[in-house]
Amino acid sequence: MLKNKEVKGVLLLAVSSLLAGGVQAQGLGNSPYSRLGLGEFNANTGGVRQMGMGGVGLAAPNSTNVNELNPAMLYFTSRTSFEAGYTGQYKTVKNASSQNRTGSATLGYMALAVPLSTKWGAVVGLKPLSAVDYESNVVQAVVGATDGAQVLKQYQGTGGVSEAYFAQGIQLTKSLAIGGTASYIFGTVDETTGTAIQTGSGSTSTKVVERDHTRYSDFAFRAAAHYRQKVNEKLFVNAAGVYSFGTNLRGDRRTTQERQDINGAILGQPIETVNGPGSSVLPSLWQAGLSIDNGRNVSVSLDVARQEWSKFQSFGARDFALDNTFRAGLGTEIVPDPGSVEHYFRRVSYRAGISMAQLPYRPGGQTLYDRAVSWGFGFPLPTGSPLEATTLSLAFTYGIRGNTDRLSSGSSNVQETYIKGQLGVTLNNRWFIKRRLQ
Repeated sequence: MLKNKEVKGVLLLAVSSLLAGGVQAQGLGNSPYSRLGLGEFNANTGGVRQMGMGGVGLAAPNSTNVNELNPAMLYFTSRTSFEAGYTGQYKTVKNASSQNRTGSATLGYMALAVPLSTKWGAVVGLKPLSAVDYESNVVQAVVGATDGAQVLKQYQGTGGVSEAYFAQGIQLTKSLAIGGTASYIFGTVDETTGTAIQTGSGSTSTKVVERDHTRYSDFAFRAAAHYRQKVNEKLFVNAAGVYSFGTNLRGDRRTTQERQDINGAILGQPIETVNGPGSSVLPSLWQAGLSIDNGRNVSVSLDVARQEWSKFQSFGARDFALDNTFRAGLGTEIVPDPGSVEHYFRRVSYRAGISMAQLPYRPGGQTLYDRAVSWGFGFPLPTGSPLEATTLSLAFTYGIRGNTDRLSSGSSNVQETYIKGQLGVTLNNRWFIKRRLQ
């Protein structure tokens, strides 16, 4: 029979292998809005604990889960902690005239946090920053045509950008802590646009296909602060702020043009153009949070965030379809009795939250929203001890983003109804213990 440490080792290896294979497989399951900007952006909403609380937790201390959401709180890390998560989602995508269902699974994140002292913690990790995954077809009438000719356009995109980071948090005084994160941003995005003419008789001309392959790599930085004040014997108030600095994300783009027949066979020699080095603007992001807790088993958190997507540019071209975003979330976490011996489910963490966010997309000048409810659980394994422990966490989010309103152009917005789940594994262990002979 495997011992507890062996079980953890097998579990860690399995999860790490699974995640390593998914770093570049950041599929969303056909999300049409990921065609804009850098794709669907992960606006620093944390891991499985925060997801179960509505994506909040900037000011909510925790010593079990890795809190890379706010690096200033890394000094709460009491044991060396490895945490990994895997995310799956199922969604219905529809407009005013049609709909389809799709699903996907992708890398959530993985992080290793180490307490360097009682007032100093650090973490290294990897997580997706943005994801591109879309496929859509558009049919338009040819202006001035008398035979009913139409233009058929097909848009496809895959890929994404990941973030490898190193963060530290230091407690300066009894109440104040600061932290910072240095990240290496990397990834590739492939986008394809195919155009063909269909005559009124139904015959289709050759298709012109343009492929853009963009490879990104650069550095980004984040600064954070956390303030904790004891109000009375049973109540603490926390305030936190995180600022992610904007950066010009360097990239190299190659464009290939080719002609295809109706069966997809390439005609002639493709033409490749090297656009050379350029950059895309990664907008700055500021976040603020408040929380109240009793220092033991109950906390309530409120977070807000704003990102300046109106300043987004890619290789010198500004995307006027994007605007600034705002997000707000409210969440709670309750552990009925963390020290209970007889009742296991009183040691389980119960989480819930709600959130609302303005999306950066403004089709026809309309403001689109993402409204969601979340819930989650943290299950400590019964084999835990003061030296080591393992926690399995589950988080779920049900939400609706966008709408199906018709625009003045006659086209329709896109609405996504989704349910997202995340499985997280947290391994805590005491390292660097000085052994004594009895």
